[in-house]
Amino acid sequence: MSELSEDTKKWLEEFQAKLRWERNYSVHTVAGYTSDIRQFIRWLDEQSVDLAEAHESDVQRYAAHLFRQGRSPRSIQRVLSALRGFYDHLVATQRREDNPASGVRAPRQPRTLPKVLDVDAVMRLLDSAPNGPLGYRDLAMFELLYSSGMRLSELVGLNCNDLDMAAGEVLVLGKGRVERKLPVGRMALKALRGWLDVRVKMAHPEETALFVGQRGRRLSARNVQMRLRQFGCASGSDQALHPHLFRHSFASHLLESSGDLRAVQELLGHRRISTTQIYTHLDYQHLAQTYDSAHPRARRRD
Repeated sequence: MSELSEDTKKWLEEFQAKLRWERNYSVHTVAGYTSDIRQFIRWLDEQSVDLAEAHESDVQRYAAHLFRQGRSPRSIQRVLSALRGFYDHLVATQRREDNPASGVRAPRQPRTLPKVLDVDAVMRLLDSAPNGPLGYRDLAMFELLYSSGMRLSELVGLNCNDLDMAAGEVLVLGKGRVERKLPVGRMALKALRGWLDVRVKMAHPEETALFVGQRGRRLSARNVQMRLRQFGCASGSDQALHPHLFRHSFASHLLESSGDLRAVQELLGHRRISTTQIYTHLDYQHLAQTYDSAHPRARRRD
């Protein structure tokens, strides 16, 4: 591929700045969008099509090209989202009159239900006694994940002053840098008290992070994932544990008990209720399994 023209470089830099500072996208997301756009430009170059003159048919052919390469519908949708945003920027800055990506859609994504732990499995996992300082920290993290349904990125981003023990609340910074308050349950508060007593001895004097590693600095997301896998193996769990499994379990169990979809949406920080509705399907699946196994006219005979 030939080097990007000066105009294209300028347009990309403007778009990156818009994503980062106007839309509050993470550095990781901006880098992903930029990579997607660069790959599209490379493909256009191979087709002898100029970026500023591409038509909807070109974008459609590119989406089909990605699909033939084995890219998932979700991955293609992300690419198209990047292209729509980029061309929107070109239209807004009068570099183009139309957006050739606006009407192009990715292949339909098959709907898959998230896996969850049942309530008894969660109780068995979290009722284990902490072993040493790191055990107190890990138990506090895992209790908090299940108690609040927060994302892994939200957990590792917590500072001590985000936690209000008296009120039983925690303030998290979610996607798009949107803040929301989440309740912290009784058992999670108990585990957090145990961890805070230990944290005083572990944390670097200037460290503000709620959860720290052995060197006294903020714990990384990768470390949390690793510790949770180890925790699952040590506890004899028959299911591979990961942070999002606790989030899914939180949502499913809360919806099963309350039936309040809007409340679950708010707690999870979903922008659209359609994202949360997947848990209604999960809840129905659970009810259907219970019916099949318990109802005298539904049980299968051996």
